[in-house]
Amino acid sequence: MSVRIVLADDHAIVRRQLRALLEAEQGWEVCAEAEDGRQAVASCEEFRPDVAVLDLSMPVMGGLEAARIIREVSPATAVVIVSVHEAPAIMAAATDAGVRCYVRKSDARTQLVRAVQATLEPTGTVPSRSRA
Repeated sequence: MSVRIVLADDHAIVRRQLRALLEAEQGWEVCAEAEDGRQAVASCEEFRPDVAVLDLSMPVMGGLEAARIIREVSPATAVVIVSVHEAPAIMAAATDAGVRCYVRKSDARTQLVRAVQATLEPTGTVPSRSRA
Protein backbone atom coordinates (compact mmCIF):
# COMPACT_ATOMS: atom_id res chain seq x y z
CA MET A 1 0.00 0.00 0.00
CA SER A 2 1.35 3.42 -0.95
CA VAL A 3 0.91 5.99 1.83
CA ARG A 4 1.97 9.63 1.62
CA ILE A 5 2.57 11.46 4.89
CA VAL A 6 3.25 15.06 5.88
CA LEU A 7 5.24 15.23 9.12
CA ALA A 8 5.35 18.37 11.28
CA ASP A 9 7.36 18.94 14.44
CA ASP A 10 9.45 21.94 15.44
CA HIS A 11 12.35 19.74 16.57
CA ALA A 12 14.51 18.35 13.76
CA ILE A 13 15.68 15.39 15.86
CA VAL A 14 12.09 14.35 16.61
CA ARG A 15 11.14 14.71 12.92
CA ARG A 16 14.09 12.53 11.95
CA GLN A 17 13.10 9.82 14.45
CA LEU A 18 9.43 9.88 13.48
CA ARG A 19 10.31 9.85 9.79
CA ALA A 20 12.49 6.76 10.30
CA LEU A 21 9.61 5.00 12.11
CA LEU A 22 7.11 5.86 9.39
CA GLU A 23 9.32 5.12 6.39
CA ALA A 24 10.31 1.74 7.84
CA GLU A 25 6.84 0.65 6.71
CA GLN A 26 6.81 -0.71 3.16
CA GLY A 27 5.26 1.79 0.74
CA TRP A 28 5.08 4.64 3.26
CA GLU A 29 6.71 7.92 2.25
CA VAL A 30 7.09 11.19 4.11
CA CYS A 31 6.43 13.51 1.17
CA ALA A 32 7.06 16.71 3.17
CA GLU A 33 8.35 17.86 6.53
CA ALA A 34 7.32 21.03 8.33
CA GLU A 35 8.66 22.96 11.31
CA ASP A 36 5.33 24.57 12.23
CA GLY A 37 1.62 24.30 11.63
CA ARG A 38 1.54 26.88 8.85
CA GLN A 39 4.12 24.92 6.84
CA ALA A 40 2.16 21.72 7.52
CA VAL A 41 -1.03 23.27 6.13
CA ALA A 42 0.81 24.48 3.02
CA SER A 43 2.35 21.03 2.51
CA CYS A 44 -1.03 19.33 2.87
CA GLU A 45 -2.56 21.74 0.41
CA GLU A 46 0.23 21.06 -2.08
CA PHE A 47 0.72 17.29 -1.67
CA ARG A 48 -2.75 16.09 -0.52
CA PRO A 49 -1.22 13.35 1.66
CA ASP A 50 -3.11 10.41 3.08
CA VAL A 51 -2.02 11.36 6.60
CA ALA A 52 -0.62 14.39 8.40
CA VAL A 53 1.32 13.66 11.60
CA LEU A 54 1.44 16.87 13.63
CA ASP A 55 3.09 17.87 16.88
CA LEU A 56 0.58 19.55 19.19
CA SER A 57 2.87 22.39 20.31
CA MET A 58 4.63 24.19 17.47
CA PRO A 59 5.53 27.82 16.85
CA VAL A 60 3.57 30.06 14.47
CA MET A 61 0.58 27.68 14.43
CA GLY A 62 -0.03 24.73 16.73
CA GLY A 63 -1.16 21.28 15.73
CA LEU A 64 -4.83 21.73 16.62
CA GLU A 65 -5.26 24.89 14.58
CA ALA A 66 -3.35 23.28 11.71
CA ALA A 67 -5.58 20.18 11.96
CA ARG A 68 -8.73 22.29 11.60
CA ILE A 69 -7.38 24.00 8.48
CA ILE A 70 -6.01 20.77 6.97
CA ARG A 71 -9.44 19.18 7.33
CA GLU A 72 -10.78 22.09 5.20
CA VAL A 73 -8.06 22.29 2.52
CA SER A 74 -7.45 18.54 2.23
CA PRO A 75 -10.53 16.71 3.60
CA ALA A 76 -9.23 13.25 2.66
CA THR A 77 -6.13 13.74 4.81
CA ALA A 78 -6.36 12.00 8.18
CA VAL A 79 -4.69 13.87 11.02
CA VAL A 80 -2.68 12.25 13.81
CA ILE A 81 -1.43 14.38 16.70
CA VAL A 82 1.77 13.46 18.53
CA SER A 83 2.36 15.21 21.84
CA VAL A 84 3.89 15.07 25.28
CA HIS A 85 0.57 16.35 26.66
CA GLU A 86 -2.35 14.06 27.40
CA ALA A 87 -4.80 16.14 29.41
CA PRO A 88 -8.43 15.14 28.74
CA ALA A 89 -9.30 18.72 27.70
CA ILE A 90 -6.54 18.71 25.06
CA MET A 91 -7.63 15.32 23.77
CA ALA A 92 -11.24 16.53 23.55
CA ALA A 93 -10.09 19.63 21.66
CA ALA A 94 -8.18 17.37 19.27
CA THR A 95 -11.35 15.37 18.58
CA ASP A 96 -13.23 18.62 17.94
CA ALA A 97 -10.51 19.65 15.47
CA GLY A 98 -11.05 16.46 13.45
CA VAL A 99 -7.98 14.62 14.70
CA ARG A 100 -8.31 10.86 14.12
CA CYS A 101 -5.62 9.67 16.55
CA TYR A 102 -3.68 11.13 19.44
CA VAL A 103 -0.34 9.51 20.33
CA ARG A 104 1.90 10.43 23.25
CA LYS A 105 5.47 11.05 22.13
CA SER A 106 6.64 8.62 24.80
CA ASP A 107 4.55 5.93 23.06
CA ALA A 108 5.39 6.89 19.47
CA ARG A 109 7.84 4.04 18.97
CA THR A 110 5.12 1.45 19.61
CA GLN A 111 1.91 3.34 18.77
CA LEU A 112 2.52 5.76 15.87
CA VAL A 113 2.57 3.19 13.07
CA ARG A 114 -0.54 1.50 14.50
CA ALA A 115 -2.31 4.86 14.73
CA VAL A 116 -1.47 5.74 11.13
CA GLN A 117 -2.57 2.28 9.98
CA ALA A 118 -5.86 2.74 11.81
CA THR A 119 -6.56 6.02 10.01
CA LEU A 120 -6.14 4.20 6.69
CA GLU A 121 -8.72 1.50 7.48
CA PRO A 122 -12.12 2.06 5.86
CA THR A 123 -13.86 1.71 9.21
CA GLY A 124 -11.53 4.23 10.81
CA THR A 125 -11.15 2.00 13.86
CA VAL A 126 -8.51 3.50 16.07
CA PRO A 127 -6.66 1.77 18.90
CA SER A 128 -8.17 3.09 22.14
CA ARG A 129 -4.82 4.15 23.61
CA SER A 130 -4.18 6.31 20.54
CA ARG A 131 -7.68 7.70 20.06
CA ALA A 132 -8.22 11.40 20.55
